[in-house]
Amino acid sequence: MPVFPALIVDGCERIRLFFVKFPYWGCSGISSNVHQLNEEIRDSEVRLIGSSGEQLGIMSADEALRIADQQGLDLVKISPQANPPVCKLMDYGKFRFEQSKREKEARKNQHVVEIKEVRMSPGIDVGDFNTKLKNAQKFLSEGNRVKVSVRFRGREMAHTEIGRELLLRFAEQAGESATLEKNPKMEGRSMSIFLAPKAGK
Repeated sequence: MPVFPALIVDGCERIRLFFVKFPYWGCSGISSNVHQLNEEIRDSEVRLIGSSGEQLGIMSADEALRIADQQGLDLVKISPQANPPVCKLMDYGKFRFEQSKREKEARKNQHVVEIKEVRMSPGIDVGDFNTKLKNAQKFLSEGNRVKVSVRFRGREMAHTEIGRELLLRFAEQAGESATLEKNPKMEGRSMSIFLAPKAGK
């Protein structure tokens, strides 16, 4: 990113304003503002909206700022492309706080699909097989995809059909809660399948 020593003389405030004016250079650590505020608004005329959404008319930016000061609110440019630009009176700090809270809540409620892996050997016994199957079903019930793999060692590479049968049996027994996305595929010394949660499960 280009450095502008002249901007550093007056401290962080001038740097902040510079990057608001030229956002395409970007610097998320300098400012979280996405709107022009108060004295940053230099338009000759603006259309002003009150804090409750009422239209207050077209006036100079200075007059709009005077009204904002009288009401103890911020003047925020919300529609810079309009002619004249539209500004609104609001408590910008409160607006940003509530916006941040809503974004956090949305992230909290958003489920990120993960790929979980279950590994087996060609000679796995029935007890271990059932345990792996239960783990896979748990992952699927949580909405995650599952990669099921069989690792071949030494001479086991000569009998990969055993691993293929094992994977297909695994997919079949998980069938109530899973959909087999692709047939078994060999990758190096491992053969694997992918299971996805069945729709509506």
